[in-house]
Amino acid sequence: MAIRTRLRVSAADAAVLTEVGVFLGSLASRDLAVRSRQGLEHDAASWAERKRELSKVSSARWAGSLTKATHDQWALARRGQGAEAAWLRGEITRIEARLARPLGAKVDERAGLVRGCATRAEWHAKSRRLSDLRHRLNALEADRAAGRAHVVRGGKRLARLSHHVDEAGPSRQAWRDRWRAARMFLTADGESGKRYGNETIRITDAGQLSIRLPAALAHLANAPHGRYVLDATVTFQHRDSEWRDRIAGNRAVAYRIHLDCLRGRWYVTASWQRSPIPLVPLEAALSRGVVAVDMNDDHLAAWHLDVHGNPVGEPRRFFYDLSGGASHRDAQIRHALTRLLHHTRRTGVAAIALENLDFTESTSRERHGRNKRFRRLVCRFPTARLKARLVSMAAEQNVAVVAVDPAYTSRWGAQHWQQPLSTKTRRTTRHDAAAVAIGRRALGHPIRRRTTPPRIHQRDGYGHRTAQAGPESRRREGPCPRVPGPRTGSVQPGHGAKAGDQCAQHHSGHTAERPSWKQDAVPLSP
Repeated sequence: MAIRTRLRVSAADAAVLTEVGVFLGSLASRDLAVRSRQGLEHDAASWAERKRELSKVSSARWAGSLTKATHDQWALARRGQGAEAAWLRGEITRIEARLARPLGAKVDERAGLVRGCATRAEWHAKSRRLSDLRHRLNALEADRAAGRAHVVRGGKRLARLSHHVDEAGPSRQAWRDRWRAARMFLTADGESGKRYGNETIRITDAGQLSIRLPAALAHLANAPHGRYVLDATVTFQHRDSEWRDRIAGNRAVAYRIHLDCLRGRWYVTASWQRSPIPLVPLEAALSRGVVAVDMNDDHLAAWHLDVHGNPVGEPRRFFYDLSGGASHRDAQIRHALTRLLHHTRRTGVAAIALENLDFTESTSRERHGRNKRFRRLVCRFPTARLKARLVSMAAEQNVAVVAVDPAYTSRWGAQHWQQPLSTKTRRTTRHDAAAVAIGRRALGHPIRRRTTPPRIHQRDGYGHRTAQAGPESRRREGPCPRVPGPRTGSVQPGHGAKAGDQCAQHHSGHTAERPSWKQDAVPLSP
């Protein structure tokens, strides 16, 4: 859980925060260099040695925060190396499969064969890409085996911008200010049992913010015990009551102070870890129905389904705009999910069902290489961020999230539900029908809709009275498996379920077979 607010600091406070942040940032860079040189030989003893060296120029608590941040950053780089290696292996496997196919070969899903390259030029481009990916994988595996992790404090993108400052737009001084702000370190982990949950960066219930200065900057203190008290007052607008409950009980709260150079503003972020939420059994979560959601490029299509899988009420759509920067897209997603959760609470259900989509760049590149419009649509669709946001926001509302298989939900939803749910005053879209299919799959019901039974006493014209779909429809959610043998329902003599049961009645619908009949011999004379 993290909340953030603005710090309206004075010029003197800003100067002190900058000096402290730059000094601690230099210590963090030095510690990261030491940790990177240790590689895989790092152990608890070396960690303690690094912490003792940092405590001499700062303090024990600052040293603990610095070493923990270094450890987390190095571990994140190692996880990134593993993820990139797995991605490279998958890309190499897919391209090798495509290059092995003849030119112009089509997809054969039953045989597990991918499509081949359309032209010789495409085959040549794919072979060059394959060589480049193999070279990247070999270099990455060598770094991973040696324990080398490439980390740039301040960000690789901002570091590369220094080579193109004149073309990018900002001046050299503006870039230096951003680089200095990105490399500052003003982060302190909380500690339970300490006053207000944090001894290094402390915020009281009255909003007073104070910082424990490092030993080298003790001359900047304006309060006892080497502390600096800021003139600004901290006020959290979001989740203020939860934050006050934690500091009142002296429970751990971590703080981070950072500078936004583009706006010229200081911010403070308070974060803490909540207790894990117990998992709800699937039967209990779906006991009152479900709100099914179909995720699309510009909106969320939702429909409320009861426990029997029947749509209730009207479909709802929650629109968002994915154009613009990352912060704008994130705000749009959060706003749409907030309205979805409010709708879920009003319907009275306790679960949301959505597709477990996993769009990746490799899948869209190799399977839809020519359709650039669809590739751009898939790559910008924030499936992972949307699911992560929904899970965290739904936990606050005590709403469970059920992920279902996305296979054929749009196709079968449009086939079985779009036309029956359309009326003169309501036009059901393909996305609304897909939401119904997702909800029925989450509830454990087949997606297809039951057909209307024929009218009474008209079997000859309408067929047998049945509540099942016709033989041309798919069986439940997939094609019927082919049963070996002749395509007839007759049973050979002597092989029936009740063969030899002479007492069986031969009425309509009985499962027993009829015995063979033979005419008696006709007498030749009276």
